[in-house]
Amino acid sequence: MIFEDETFAGKDYQKKSLEKATYENCQFNSCNFGELNLTGISFVDCQFTDCNFSNAMLNTVSINGAEFKNCKMLGLHFEHCNPFLFSANFTGCQLNLSSFYQVKLKYAQLINCTLVDVDFTEADCTNVKFDGSDLSQAIFDQTNLLKADFRTAENFIINPENNNISKAKFAKYNLLGLLTHFNIDIE
Repeated sequence: MIFEDETFAGKDYQKKSLEKATYENCQFNSCNFGELNLTGISFVDCQFTDCNFSNAMLNTVSINGAEFKNCKMLGLHFEHCNPFLFSANFTGCQLNLSSFYQVKLKYAQLINCTLVDVDFTEADCTNVKFDGSDLSQAIFDQTNLLKADFRTAENFIINPENNNISKAKFAKYNLLGLLTHFNIDIE
């Protein structure tokens, strides 16, 4: 089943489950997907605004060209998504306690997001923009951060010895996040 160019507004899918289908170029506004099992659903070029996805199960979910704006997305495991053509951008979203373990996020934009305790271990974050995002206690381990943009990001701690930060962009004021692992005092 395929849904194209449709708008879904104010739907609570905890009460009536979302149909397993492919959704192309659809808009979801103020919908509740919280704790929902989304296994096998495909979202292609869809836009989600003010939606709740907290603790949803993403097993084999296809996310291709999705835009998430002001969404609550706590505790999601994006590594369980279908990796083929995975691409998403996030603006103003709460992604705390989520995981992008080994996910290819190339060219993604995470703008003004809360990314507290998010796991980016072994993720490919090439050219990712973290503009205005809070990365408190985010985990970067063996992460590819080639050309990633951290110039306006806050509260990150990245060990340059365990991550590829080649040509990544940082502002002078936030370089402390790169030096924390060296146990030095900066005044």
